[in-house]
Amino acid sequence: MTGCDDPRHCVTCGDDGTPETVLAVDEVRALALCARADGTHESVEILLVAPVAVGDTVLVHAGTALTTLEGRRA
Repeated sequence: MTGCDDPRHCVTCGDDGTPETVLAVDEVRALALCARADGTHESVEILLVAPVAVGDTVLVHAGTALTTLEGRRA
């Protein structure tokens, strides 16, 4: 699946989103520390999907959480 049929695919630039697990949340700065499946961590901007909680899974593209993936908790 590609394009609008696949929620992991950015139709604007062609890149894929990455599901990541929220490890910590800084609500004041609208950032979350997230972990990828390979164990690496990154800071992610969460303003578009707030509020999120530790254990939530978010779809990340270009350092920004675009949506939460319901039913996917660590």
